[in-house]
Amino acid sequence: MRILVMGGTRFIGVYLVKKLVSLGHEVVVFNRGNKPAPVAGLEQIHGDRTDPTQLKDKLAGQSFDAIFDNNGRELSDTQPLVELFKDRIAHFVYVSSAGVYLKSGQMPHIEGDALDPKSRHKGKFATEAYLAEQAIPFTSVRPVYIYGPQNYNPLETWFFDRIARDRPLPIPGNGAHLTQLGHVADLVDAMVAVLGNQTAVGKIYNISGERYVSFDGLAKACAIAAGKSPDALQLVHYDPKAFDFGKKKAFPMRVQNFFADIHAAMADLGWSPKFDLVAGLKDSWEQDYLASGKSETAVDFSLDDTILTA
Repeated sequence: MRILVMGGTRFIGVYLVKKLVSLGHEVVVFNRGNKPAPVAGLEQIHGDRTDPTQLKDKLAGQSFDAIFDNNGRELSDTQPLVELFKDRIAHFVYVSSAGVYLKSGQMPHIEGDALDPKSRHKGKFATEAYLAEQAIPFTSVRPVYIYGPQNYNPLETWFFDRIARDRPLPIPGNGAHLTQLGHVADLVDAMVAVLGNQTAVGKIYNISGERYVSFDGLAKACAIAAGKSPDALQLVHYDPKAFDFGKKKAFPMRVQNFFADIHAAMADLGWSPKFDLVAGLKDSWEQDYLASGKSETAVDFSLDDTILTA
């Protein structure tokens, strides 16, 4: 298949492009051109996707069997693509987010749950609604928290920074909030499993790891991945409402129960996560955190110190 990947040079896109090429697909990437393609010799189209006119001009005359839209955040990012290709592709795969769900006392989130109109991801569920209305064969995936080597969000890195330096870990609440992480390679496997699967057309799937983990449990899993004793961790619990950090984040995850059921994807796509949490975190620790020298990099712990002092 000839496949267009929007983005393709950061995190999910890097894993996706490499996977598609390994399977023999012809891959074209569309991005700003600020970073090299993850596979040498790939055809690249450089442009600004947030400019609808430029996007259409750059892609005019192109033909694709499938499109992976990895970095569309607003409806206005994706609509020009759909208008251009909706009658000419076999599959449009959109990366949404489990962050679209409305906070609920009934967990895990399932694909039909209510959505949060105030979510910072509201542009993504507006895009999903638009795709559902169009005559286009689409599938949307909703990851929870994604982790793995090359993660540019400070998720596992937040824990590793403190564990590597034998610092206390300030954990909001009582440490018992449950959450869920999915390795980027598992996410990409699910995305690729969508191609050619007619059962997946018009569907939305939660994608993440199989098991849920508490904040304290995640800290301990990170310690094990880093080769340290989880029993030696200094976990300090605090009330986040007692502090005003402004726009700064003292903790990398939302302080609530936040996890989703992935059985629909497992059933329809013939997919299941390959990484358990500790193995995935060890992959991040060895292939990214240590390999990139992050353990030696200066880190700002001023918010930690404010919490610990209080």
